[in-house]
Amino acid sequence: MAGKEEPQSVGSHGLGPRVVGLRVVVRYLLDSGSATDVLGVCLSWGDGRCVVQPATGPPVSIRLSDIVSGKPVPPRASIRDRVSPREAQHHGFALFPDLVTEPVGDWVLRGSPTATARRANSVLAFGPSGVGDDVERVVAHYDRPVAAVLTGSLENQRFEALGWVPESDDSDTLFQVAGLAQVARALRGVPVPDTAVLTPAPTGGFAALRLGDKAWGYAGFDDDWLGFSGIEVHPSHRRRGLGRQVMAALLGWGAELGATTAYLQVLADNTAALALYEDLGFRTHHTYRYLTPSTGRRLSRASH
Repeated sequence: MAGKEEPQSVGSHGLGPRVVGLRVVVRYLLDSGSATDVLGVCLSWGDGRCVVQPATGPPVSIRLSDIVSGKPVPPRASIRDRVSPREAQHHGFALFPDLVTEPVGDWVLRGSPTATARRANSVLAFGPSGVGDDVERVVAHYDRPVAAVLTGSLENQRFEALGWVPESDDSDTLFQVAGLAQVARALRGVPVPDTAVLTPAPTGGFAALRLGDKAWGYAGFDDDWLGFSGIEVHPSHRRRGLGRQVMAALLGWGAELGATTAYLQVLADNTAALALYEDLGFRTHHTYRYLTPSTGRRLSRASH
């Protein structure tokens, strides 16, 4: 009977009807007596057979009595999930057209003459720098040193051991990503008003969008990654969907350039924004925080 468990097979490897729809790896015997493996999604389990659909090629039908071993495996990580936090942050440099960077080994000193955001005026210290005097060079470079570190990382621990403390009372920052197509589907039908004014930077890779004085936002494009920043709605015009309209217009601009991945950065305690971004398909890629020497701490909320 279809779907009925086969004890002699299930008992030896732990597979069964429960894995239908899951990604599995199965080792099974060929008619020659040798064994081989197949990795893919289990399409069906019953009538004495297990059918697995590999990533390429036709489905593989396996007699349950031929299964040697097998187990469910996690879904294959998407391309964007395989990008390191450091690389993802480098895509974010496009959000600041006048950003000046300088390497300190694998760390990056960042500075902007016009932007006030901490992302544009701090050292990106994700992972070891590989340089012996890295912290000293950071302190010498900035009037007010600020380091961006992955939450809980060895760099986080190292800076704290040197007396660095949270740069402000802000919560940690979430770097969130989504497939551009997924965000586009979520924004399908959102109108872009005639009053929307999109202003690309002369050098390309950056654009500002305004809906008069009601809402505005910015986007940066780099190597098929589209980043959103500064999406804001005037308090007197909130809860009217204007934030979605800004994102829809900027998304269209990025799609024309060939973007496939969207990202943004948001404070972990901004529940309203997080609810919107979750609806659009964004999820957290990594979490980071800003530290500064204890003598330079500032207690007001800061732009992330």
